Amino acid sequence: MKTISVAAVTAGGKTTVVGELKKRLPNSRSLHFDEYSFDGSVEDFPEWVRNGADYQLWDLAPLEEDILKAREEGDCDYLLLDYPFAYRHNAVKNYIDAAFFIDTPLDIALARRILRDMSSATGEEIRLDLETYLKHARPAFVQMHRDILPSSDYVIDGAQSVEKIAVDILAKLTEGGVLHD
Repeated sequence: MKTISVAAVTAGGKTTVVGELKKRLPNSRSLHFDEYSFDGSVEDFPEWVRNGADYQLWDLAPLEEDILKAREEGDCDYLLLDYPFAYRHNAVKNYIDAAFFIDTPLDIALARRILRDMSSATGEEIRLDLETYLKHARPAFVQMHRDILPSSDYVIDGAQSVEKIAVDILAKLTEGGVLHD
């Protein structure tokens, strides 16, 4: 089994791209970071970033257990991780065969998030959310560009369509010998 991780900022396309890859990769399954509750998960992201963004503070044991379970079951050829840390967390990094970072421009990610999450919000709610983004979320996204992008095997242009991103990822996996017939 090959494990492929896909990282991006919030609303950068991780989940959508993993879904597209599942359609295109036979005998694949996925695990999604956002579906877990982690002990030690960071509650105050701005403070976490100011304190050096120590990825080891996250107890990723539940995710690691599910990766190990998938490996033991052997019921798939590809395990896709919708996972933001690439190789930066010691508990998961040794299971990853290829790490991708979808480099989505922050303005596009912000617009997608507002369209996705705030379709019925008032103008005032959107304004307050944008203030929070500027003060708190954006610094965390910039930190991802400092840490996760360079620790990934491949960087994919996140301004492209989902289909093109999936095609690019599959091409890189083929070139890198991760995909097999």
